[in-house]
Amino acid sequence: MPRLALPDFLQLPEDLPILDARAPIEFAQGHIPGAVSFPLFSDEERARIGTTYKQINQERAVLLGLDLFGPKMSQMVKQAQKVAPGRAVRLHCWRGGMRSGAVQWLLELAGFRVELLDKGYKDYRRWALAQFTEPRPLRVLGGLTGSGKTDVLHQLAARGEAVLDLEGVARHKGSAFGSIGQPAQPTQEQFENELALLMAALPPTLPAWAEDESRTIGGVHIPPPLFTQLQEAPLVVLEIPRAVRVRKLAEEYGQHDAGALATSVLRIRKRLGGLATKEALAAIGEDDMEKMVSLVLDYYDKTYGHGLEGRTFTRVVSDTCDAAANADLVLAATKAM
Repeated sequence: MPRLALPDFLQLPEDLPILDARAPIEFAQGHIPGAVSFPLFSDEERARIGTTYKQINQERAVLLGLDLFGPKMSQMVKQAQKVAPGRAVRLHCWRGGMRSGAVQWLLELAGFRVELLDKGYKDYRRWALAQFTEPRPLRVLGGLTGSGKTDVLHQLAARGEAVLDLEGVARHKGSAFGSIGQPAQPTQEQFENELALLMAALPPTLPAWAEDESRTIGGVHIPPPLFTQLQEAPLVVLEIPRAVRVRKLAEEYGQHDAGALATSVLRIRKRLGGLATKEALAAIGEDDMEKMVSLVLDYYDKTYGHGLEGRTFTRVVSDTCDAAANADLVLAATKAM
């Protein structure tokens, strides 16, 4: 069966599972979003084959691979039947070489229809990284911590605006407290993989909204070419009264574990200073979330203010954190830009 180019491979129906024949360690580092780990070899087996190839020769490495492959054929077919009861799959390995070729042979022998990705996952990575260099019409929504920017982005999406939710992909809210209540962050490679797929799906001519971020979101960083575009895009800054922001954040943080909050405070203790850190920790112990938030905002407000220096932006002033109302104000402001 002919191999498919990446665009054709990705456009196949979602009910055709993507099987990734690379080793588990490779899959964990990064994979095509939605793919299922379907390794031909374990991490240890892959290492043994690689060592044999380097220290002896290719022929011995191939024979070792066949010895390891044979006993697991039946189990791999049974696994594929569970993943794809319709007996049709998409398949790839790293470069579209022997690993995916072997799995394709086995599954076709078992009656599966196999759509094989030409040039493998390596081609997906090349394509993903290229997405960040492609010029795109962007708009950036900024504002001090607690302004409800993410909520406004969701409201903009509900109104039909294109939105690139960077924090959603990063699974982190950006601040020292950003990991609280969130699942584990993806690896940098996986963050790029998922972000690229979302960017490719954006309308090419409709401006896409993104939140004003620093270079890093928790443990991942925005790809430099995309970050440059975000810094150069039109910026709309929500200006919400401090008291309103404090109340909003206090309500949110009050729902989380005190230990997690204390850990987050300690993460920025050098920047907060000894006295503010001590007072913030005491406020958490006393369940005084508004005091804790107020102490932390002194640092975050100052930091974000420095980040706005030298940038041109449109102000949107509001006395509320109501996301729907602020989305209306943001859209009205953009019409005059």
